[in-house]
Amino acid sequence: MVDFTSISYLGNGNLKQRTAYEILTKYGIMDILQDFDPIIVGTIPIGIDIDSSDLDIICFWQDQNVFRQTLIKYFGRLADFLIRDVCINNQSTTVANFRIGHLEFEIFGQNVPSKSQFGYRHMLVENRLLAEKGEDFRKEIIVLKQRGYKTEPAFAKVLGMEGDPYPELLKLEILDA
Repeated sequence: MVDFTSISYLGNGNLKQRTAYEILTKYGIMDILQDFDPIIVGTIPIGIDIDSSDLDIICFWQDQNVFRQTLIKYFGRLADFLIRDVCINNQSTTVANFRIGHLEFEIFGQNVPSKSQFGYRHMLVENRLLAEKGEDFRKEIIVLKQRGYKTEPAFAKVLGMEGDPYPELLKLEILDA
């Protein structure tokens, strides 16, 4: 089982994972974010990324302004930097995007512990499904993503799930407990 709370697994992964690891360590990104319990989530950690996939980092802030100012201070001068405050799942959220080299980043912060955020919970369910269902399943997900599907809708389609894929996938996490 992969410990997604550490980035060390990325250093031994596929090319995009190794590239992410090199950039994360070279620029000390996880160290910069350490006060916000950062966790890499999304498609890159579980190996279903496509060329356009960004590196998603979720964070837990207790003071949104401190989090926002940290992002601006350390990443504000990077290419394509954009920061915004939005409401997602009834939670005040700060999202920053930027690019280092060819890798796009999205840092997502809420006043919700990182391991309780939907991005982390979805990734754990998806990782388990990928392990259980094998390489053909993984390839089906990637093909759908290449056709424009977001990750959770791609999983729901391949699994034949009805309804909103986001809460439907979370129903499967009970098995992970």
